[in-house]
Amino acid sequence: MQHGVDIESYYDLRLLSEVSVSPDGERVAFTARESDPAADEHRTGLYVAPTDGSREPHRLTRASTASAPTWGPDGDTLAFLAARDTDLDRTRGRVDEGDDETDEAEADEDGEDDGSGSNGGNGDEKPTQQVWAFDLARGGDARQLTAFERGVTEFDLAPDGGRLVVAARDPTDEEEDYLDRREDDGPIEVTRLQHKRDGAGWLDDVTTYLFVGDLDSEAADAESFDRLDDAYGAGSAEPLAGLQPAWGPTDRIAFTTCVADDPDDSGAYDVCTIAPDGSECRVVTDGSLRCASPTWSPDGDRLAFDGSNYDNWYEPNEAYVAPDEADAAFESVSQELDRTLARSGAPRWLDDETLVVPIADEAWTRLAVCPVDGEPRRAFTRQGRDRTIAAFDLAGDTVALGLTGADQPPDVYAVPGAELREDDAGGPTKRVSALNDEWLDGRADALPDCEVVAYENADGEEIEAVVYYPPDFDADADGPAPAICSIHGGPMSYDAPGFRFDVTYWTSKGYVVAKPNYRGSTSYGRAFSESLKGSRGELESDDVIAAMEHLVDEGVADADRLFCTGFSYGGITTAHVVTRTDTFAAAAPEHGIYDFYSNFGTDDNHNWHQWEFGMPWENEALYRDISSISRVGDIDTPLLITAGEEDWRCPPTQAEQLYVSVRKQGVDAKLVIYPNEHHNIGTPKRATHRIEELTEWFETHDPGVDGGASEASD
Repeated sequence: MQHGVDIESYYDLRLLSEVSVSPDGERVAFTARESDPAADEHRTGLYVAPTDGSREPHRLTRASTASAPTWGPDGDTLAFLAARDTDLDRTRGRVDEGDDETDEAEADEDGEDDGSGSNGGNGDEKPTQQVWAFDLARGGDARQLTAFERGVTEFDLAPDGGRLVVAARDPTDEEEDYLDRREDDGPIEVTRLQHKRDGAGWLDDVTTYLFVGDLDSEAADAESFDRLDDAYGAGSAEPLAGLQPAWGPTDRIAFTTCVADDPDDSGAYDVCTIAPDGSECRVVTDGSLRCASPTWSPDGDRLAFDGSNYDNWYEPNEAYVAPDEADAAFESVSQELDRTLARSGAPRWLDDETLVVPIADEAWTRLAVCPVDGEPRRAFTRQGRDRTIAAFDLAGDTVALGLTGADQPPDVYAVPGAELREDDAGGPTKRVSALNDEWLDGRADALPDCEVVAYENADGEEIEAVVYYPPDFDADADGPAPAICSIHGGPMSYDAPGFRFDVTYWTSKGYVVAKPNYRGSTSYGRAFSESLKGSRGELESDDVIAAMEHLVDEGVADADRLFCTGFSYGGITTAHVVTRTDTFAAAAPEHGIYDFYSNFGTDDNHNWHQWEFGMPWENEALYRDISSISRVGDIDTPLLITAGEEDWRCPPTQAEQLYVSVRKQGVDAKLVIYPNEHHNIGTPKRATHRIEELTEWFETHDPGVDGGASEASD
């Protein structure tokens, strides 16, 4: 039995990613992320299990990452995305002698055989992502359904079970030449306004289209599929949001795209539908929303989707319903809740007249039932206050949830649809997976306790924080503990009492960890979220500082041993906090922005900043005021500053500015840059390195640790 949580135990975790319920509701497919220490990679495995909990999940994939599990209408076909070596059925057999001679001659001309293996490949290049499918009735390995040269990004299966729609890039000959030059380190040439996107890199002019083809297509490449010329991606969000194809019961395909005249300068994202032969393309919505996750009603007459105001990101995302018509009249069915839709799952139909959606509800993610005609309401009350929803799907009158708590990594649970029609009417909730029971059983000590704590900020408003305590912590008996304030990003986000390895690691070392849902968090209604609009720094800092003062006043936290950190917007807030107070013994702003004026145009969020703050040359005073670098002379707190070398959301030059500025003043500081990393901590080694770096920084400046703060000040 292991005492505490050592950093290496990170590698033994399996963390739930996605859930997908079969059409009859009797099985659930899910993916779980795990670590490959030898390759230093995160991979996701694909599993399937009965929703009645009668049998342990069966693992389907082991060697490669799998994502987007999607059921065929028969309930036996399970398709998914993966970058695997090419299916042997596509490569076996004799090579024609004439073709072989031609290939050899071409290889001699070029000096080498490129061995591209580009359709899933077994050459020197890595395989591209394609669609694969298991036949669960017959068994055996997955078969490859597509072989697009540059891979497939998204897909869905047709209701007839014989066709599929995929999204794939389709460069012209000129664009193909440019891509080849880029792969050979040629110059980057950009003409579009959205010149880069975090995680996608420098953008080009290649268009992503929808293609339709047969599941049994022999070639399975772009030439053997039909391209839908009117169904293509556009807009600043498209590189990450995609087209989100959904094939409906009436044999029409829904997708999302931007149809504005200048897509890169617009936040609009419309729902469209099209026939599988490429005819009758309809723009369902009117350009007033940023739409996502179109989902067909069971009868195929209507679409549900997630919609938000792209000019005001603080407004709640709402569930909308529209008929499959051009310029349709669409209505929100969740507006009365005054809660934003959560990111843990798309809207799903309980029946032809009722939607179910996950919502961000104060310090939890919960389910809401939204009748098309009627008042929305919260559902599944037996979830309780100690768990939150990490994943969601619904089909065949069965709900699959990923439920997690402070001491429980997320697992799959099945809930009968009757539970959503009337509380406690559906019978017992079934636990379907036990992804980390072995990891949990190996702990000699308990994992953290957790509660949602309410406190007042300086303006007299009630704010909540999710607070994690060391195992069996008793402030009266143990005295105040060192405490870390860990600030969520966004700011259009929120914290809920779920499992987090970094928090578990810190609490095992005796820290209390507080995660405040500061003003601007999106789970307390529009007014609470929108209070932050047009400002930066003051409100969030007040709420963060007040959270720690409350814990000190309650005898939970040691006033001399307080620390602060946050990633992305959490890093932005951390920097603002230390310009306003010397309360913290040390702080660590991670991957943040500290000078909004100089940052404009260097990240991928210039549209957002323009909508909220205007242009920097027109509103220079505002841009200076919202930048912590303007008050950098007030910082005395030792800073660990981190960034990704290729972070286009919060560029590394921001970290450099803050680092040099505080060092010029003699403030103890350290800069950590992760090479080839975007707005993320992408590998297991970097994930564990981050936690160790933060912990070492706090311990080095902790007056309660031998040789800590005193040694740092020598």
